[in-house]
Amino acid sequence: MSNLSSLSTASTESTTSTASTAGTLGAQAALLVRVARIEHVTPLVKRYTLEAMDGGALPPFTGGSHIIVQLRDGSRHYNNAYSLMSSPNALGNYQIGVRRETPSKGGSAFMHDKVAEGDALYITAPNNLFALDEAARHHVLIAGGIGITPFMSQLHDLHRCGGSYELHYAFRADEHGAFRDELARLCGNGVRFYVDSKGQRMDLEALLGGMEPGAHAYVCGPTPLIDAVRGAAQAVGIESARVHVEQFAAPKLTGGAFTVVLAKSGKTVEVAAGESILNAIERDSTVPVDCLCREGVCGTCETRILEGEAEHADQYLSNAEKATQKTMLICVSSAKGSRLVLDL
Repeated sequence: MSNLSSLSTASTESTTSTASTAGTLGAQAALLVRVARIEHVTPLVKRYTLEAMDGGALPPFTGGSHIIVQLRDGSRHYNNAYSLMSSPNALGNYQIGVRRETPSKGGSAFMHDKVAEGDALYITAPNNLFALDEAARHHVLIAGGIGITPFMSQLHDLHRCGGSYELHYAFRADEHGAFRDELARLCGNGVRFYVDSKGQRMDLEALLGGMEPGAHAYVCGPTPLIDAVRGAAQAVGIESARVHVEQFAAPKLTGGAFTVVLAKSGKTVEVAAGESILNAIERDSTVPVDCLCREGVCGTCETRILEGEAEHADQYLSNAEKATQKTMLICVSSAKGSRLVLDL
């Protein structure tokens, strides 16, 4: 078994952060960084290298961490989560990979079209909701498209600590295989590529069914891949605690309409089918709610549940926390029944 228990402190052993905060993003402290370099990686992906304004060290992180970047386009603000793909052991800069989404909700198009080298951006300190399990004896990494980015930093951790792993990376066509050459050099025989245009597919049931006891699987990519991995794991009897998921796109809300009572303010809000509670509150009331990512990953909008049960759809709360029904993230989660009472 590799010594992954050292990951939580390894990044701070030789480097101490000198970056200073510059205000807040939601309820989180914000860091001001400079865009030092922009690289075209594929026709749809760019890599951005971010440095502290004073040139010093940035806050430490472990593989799988993300930051939230605030983008200001006139009166419109976007808060997008991006995985850190640089080495956790080199804190002179952070690197993120951004894919131009079509259609774009605004953030990726802004990054591609308007952010230039030398620009200043506000970011949050790193947060890790996709950490390598320290008890795992082997790590099966499954990436689809831009979902490769969190694995880039995890691979640095695994190599430094001698972790056992295998990487499976699927993408649409050769020209869309972001960071393929880097991965081939870093991983050698530890990576396998699957090119959709060539008819190459992962046999997920065979892949997961062959996992030894103590091995864990990790998946990041589009929703169909994540659903397929979860389904394959269930089919071959891999318990959910051994399957780790990262997905920054907000889940599609499919539930029916329900009522939310805001206990502190005495207001009642009707949430339409397919609408988020956060959106309904912003639309129908003057009750201020702290929010940031709007995708269920940052935890800023976590709210206490006073009555009713939530249908959780976030990535921030653990399964145990969700089961208690004490809090919920109102940007993506909904109600199991027809009524919720929240501490707002």
